[in-house]
Amino acid sequence: MPSRDGTRPAKPAGSPREQQDSNQHPMSIPSLLKSPIVVVVGTQLLFTIGDLLARANMRKHGFTAAAFLNLSFLVYIVSRQIATVGQLYVLATMPLGKTMALFGAASIVLANVLGVLLLGDFLSPRAYLGIALAVLAFVVMGIGK
Repeated sequence: MPSRDGTRPAKPAGSPREQQDSNQHPMSIPSLLKSPIVVVVGTQLLFTIGDLLARANMRKHGFTAAAFLNLSFLVYIVSRQIATVGQLYVLATMPLGKTMALFGAASIVLANVLGVLLLGDFLSPRAYLGIALAVLAFVVMGIGK
């Protein structure tokens, strides 16, 4: 119904939840970066790359002071600290069981993929079957209610 000045009052935009949903884009970069799954994979990637870097550094220098007093060790420590922040974010947003299942699956997959690609570490078909079953178990546990 028009008001005294002849204009119609604005229609309410719906509930606050509908207003919030209409303002968010599901595929925006900020919402993607807040996705626990993306954070789990990114975090685990940082942990795994750090471990590969540490492995190379320790093989080069052995367990000596030189291994801890170089740029590789600094990059290793910083990457693990960033990964720890990501892990804490996921732990704060998801149930513990699902969180650990996702981290376990991501860890197994990333370690084996990077092991093959960067280190040439190939396993037997039986070992890959075991890895696939372990990942499947983690996935089932992670998506279960």
